[in-house]
Parts: sequence; structure tokens; C-alpha cells
Amino acid sequence: MIKVAPSVLSADFSKLEEELKKIEDGGADMVHLDIMDGHFVPNITFGAPVIKKLRKVTDVPFDVHLMIEKPERYIEDFVDAGADIITVHQEASVHLHRTIQQIKSYGIKAAVALNPSTPLGEIEYVLDQLDMVLIMTVNPGFGGQSLIDSMENKVRKLKKMIDEKGLNIDIQVDGGIKLDNLKEVVDWGANVIVAGSAIFGSEDATEATRRFKTVD
Repeated sequence: MIKVAPSVLSADFSKLEEELKKIEDGGADMVHLDIMDGHFVPNITFGAPVIKKLRKVTDVPFDVHLMIEKPERYIEDFVDAGADIITVHQEASVHLHRTIQQIKSYGIKAAVALNPSTPLGEIEYVLDQLDMVLIMTVNPGFGGQSLIDSMENKVRKLKKMIDEKGLNIDIQVDGGIKLDNLKEVVDWGANVIVAGSAIFGSEDATEATRRFKTVD
């Protein structure tokens, strides 16, 4: 079953509570929260204090995507703010296994993200420690980009790797996913879909969320 994680990066930041209510009414499975530090990616968004405030206005699980250098420094802050799952980038964490264990020590789910140019082999030896793998289908840092078609092979290979190891791990994809390419991406093997502008940029974010959840 597909899980939908609307990304608030594309929401109207002047009325985030209303925006969250729209996707909650549409049946969103998670709220995807992109944390950018201006170093690991060329953009700055927000931090744990904003998430802590948002936690008070919705019960939808928080999927916190840390696009920051040395994420291990801030894991506790985001746990305290209300994260239900924390994703760190393989490229940003020198001691990846230790960081994964740090996240899981707080009783929440751990995920690792891979940039488009990062091979799957970089996470092969921590795969059995993960609850989810995020395959970036655009280069991270900005919303509204077009999906990189060559990521199909990467997602398919990841799905095969997970199945061969007999693991129960979600495959999340993030970047350039819209209703017109959603079925294709799901056919690759992804089951958690991050969508920003395709949901919050639509005329009706509630209906857009529902439509993402009902792909054939």
C-alpha cells in the first residue's frame, strides 16, 4: 500500500497549521519535513523549534529529512521536537552505523537517504538496521525540480536487494513526483511517496493528497 508524505517545503509558511490540516484531511500518512543547513545543500529552511510548534497542531507522523552536515549533532533535538522517523544522508554522516543506532536508541525509526550519484553499495552493510531508505530522485536542496529518469534502475535494484535479504524496509522516493508519473514510480518498487509542489501547489491540497493515495 502506498504511503504519502507531503513535503511542507512547498506549503504556504504563513499558514502552516491550515496547510497541515488540508493534508491530514486528505489522509496523509506522514508529514515530510525538509531540514536544510545551507552547507550540505544550497538552501536553508527551518529547524527543531519550528517542528516542535507544528507537533502541537497535528498527530500525523513527522518524517524528518535532515539535509545537514554532521546530523548526529542534532538527533536529540529533533527527537525532542516530535520526530517519528529521522532520515540522514549517507554523504553527510561519517560514522553512519553509529548515527543510525543513535536514532534508534530513542525508540523512533531510522532511515538513510542517497543522493542521485551515490551508489547503493554505500548502505549495503547497514541495510538490515534501517526502517526506510530514501532515494533522491532529484538533487536535494530545492523543490519543484524534474524527476531524474535514471533513478528507475536504482530504485529497482534497491527493491531487489531488500527482497533478496528478506527485509521489511520502506522505499521512499523524493523529487519531481507528480500524479502523471506516480504509477511509474510505484512500479519501480517505491511505496512511500514524497510530494511537495504536486500537492501544496495544487488548487486543492486535500484532494491532491487523496489522489496520490489511490493510484492504481
